[in-house]
Amino acid sequence: MRRRLVISYLLLMVLVLIALENPLAVTLASRETEQVRADRLADATRFASLAGPALRGGGPGPLEAELRSYDELYGIGAAVVDRDRRTVFASASWRPAGGTATALDIALSGQQTSTPATVWPWTAGAVVVAVPINDGGEVLGAVVIVTSVDPIRRAVTSWWLLLFLAGLLAMLACVLTAFGLASWVLRPVTELDAVTHEIAEGDRGARVQHRLGPSELRRLAASFNHMADVVSDVMDRQRAFVAHASHQLRNPLTALRLRVEELGPSLTDPDGRSEHRLALEETDRLALVLDALLTLARAEREENERVTVDAAAVAASRVAAWAPLARHRSVALRLATSDAPAYARTVPTAVDQALDALIDNAVKFSGAGGAVTVTVARRDQGVALEVRDTGPGMTESQLGQATERFWRAPDAQNVDGAGLGLTIAAVLVDASDGRLTMRPGERRGLVAALWFPAPAPDLEADPADGEPTADLRPTPAR
Repeated sequence: MRRRLVISYLLLMVLVLIALENPLAVTLASRETEQVRADRLADATRFASLAGPALRGGGPGPLEAELRSYDELYGIGAAVVDRDRRTVFASASWRPAGGTATALDIALSGQQTSTPATVWPWTAGAVVVAVPINDGGEVLGAVVIVTSVDPIRRAVTSWWLLLFLAGLLAMLACVLTAFGLASWVLRPVTELDAVTHEIAEGDRGARVQHRLGPSELRRLAASFNHMADVVSDVMDRQRAFVAHASHQLRNPLTALRLRVEELGPSLTDPDGRSEHRLALEETDRLALVLDALLTLARAEREENERVTVDAAAVAASRVAAWAPLARHRSVALRLATSDAPAYARTVPTAVDQALDALIDNAVKFSGAGGAVTVTVARRDQGVALEVRDTGPGMTESQLGQATERFWRAPDAQNVDGAGLGLTIAAVLVDASDGRLTMRPGERRGLVAALWFPAPAPDLEADPADGEPTADLRPTPAR
């Protein structure tokens, strides 16, 4: 944007210089030409006054001496021509030039003339001046003076070079001024862009300096800071409300479940016992929803702290943790990875919680006789983890909604879960600058892929991060 702004300033400056220097250049060329032409017309007029008696009486008189002295002094050729175009007197350096015949025709008609009208730096030839010789109203002949255009061209070229240099200096000053002005104008915009990216990456404390640039941009910066403060406050209040509400509901929910359990022995009717069992299941489901909301609130409050973890070791621990549930549901849960570590740089618990959500969903929807495969590999300067299942999979439209809060597939409304597992995984992966993608399997099922960036070489074995710890307790996430 700075380049475009500077170019616009320079274009305006070029137009101004063209508008000012072009007329001035034309005026200077015309002035130099007019000055020489006026001098030559004056000289020719003086010679014409001396040539009248000479042409009448037939003797040269003082005219020949004047022409010789004029030629010796100025190096300019002149000639006196009678009405029959015969050269009567001529100086030593007299040579006819282009346009001499035309000038003589005009002069013999009784008018003085000179050509060309203006001498430009590219003009060739000579300046021809012709003045009629009058005596008693009769035209007896003409005086013709031919002057080289080289002195005029040199003078005009010098003036034009001076104008060009002045224009260059003005352009240089304009460039320096334009860069300074553009930097001053765009500095708030540049800082606003940088702060916007910082906030988008999770630094909600970043703000713009509102004392830079023009007053309009200062007001914009102040408004942006106010908006950022309001949005940050609203987000903090929202997350705090979710966390507090989820936490405060746990105690009444626990007490409610205990009371419902105590009602069990006193129920003898089969329908009552069925309703009692359903009530207990709903309280358990509500407890899972509250746990998921607490986890989501903690994940969204994460300040993007980074730790280095061995994704292969974490994947092995999570497969081991979910293996009992997979055997209970007759699902084959396998891990495909090499023995080499696969280090990733993520926010704390991002890898294990994301794998928990994906493995939980894969085991849950694969059904008896299904298979779930977890793979870990280094890819694209990072670590890629994939969870493949043989379940029913999802359609393209369902894949686009899968990470929305509380979203459930139409055919999974009665399946246990809170609808927050993939949402939590997406939040943690995004906070780690990673990617979560899902696609249908080659034949059937679903492939959920995670990618996390690898740490810098100097951080890969940093002991400050410690070894990854695996929570061996299965955490239902959906």
